[in-house]
Amino acid sequence: MKCPYCGYSDTRVIDSRPADENNSIRRRRSCDECGKRFTTYEKVETIPLIVIKKDNNREQYDRSKIEAGVLRACYKRPVSAEEIEKVIDQIELQIFNREEKEIPSSQIGEIVMDKLRELDPVAYVRFASVYREFKDVNTFMDELKKMLE
Repeated sequence: MKCPYCGYSDTRVIDSRPADENNSIRRRRSCDECGKRFTTYEKVETIPLIVIKKDNNREQYDRSKIEAGVLRACYKRPVSAEEIEKVIDQIELQIFNREEKEIPSSQIGEIVMDKLRELDPVAYVRFASVYREFKDVNTFMDELKKMLE
């Protein structure tokens, strides 16, 4: 790290500790040339993820939308808040592990449905009925038959 006072390119780390609720690291440094001390912060750099909607509009990824959909699907189901939070974290991890700058909302929906299928079958059917826009009872029954097989 370059010293902000004298520009010397070699500095030592004196102390490191977590900062910003463990989202970054605060480092106290000392310059070997001028002896002055300064603080730096190290933080993971994230690339903003863009979601491509069904109508080809683009918007920034928003975790709260996934949370809302999963919570709605799990409403009055025997699923704990911890399980819901864990599933949402798994969904988000799977989305970000793709390391793409853009992702279609349809792929996000499929990931959510896969995770809900494992979590609770009723929550899965609820989400699928809205996500896949079931038009009638027959479409609904087809999805239930697939699930039962």
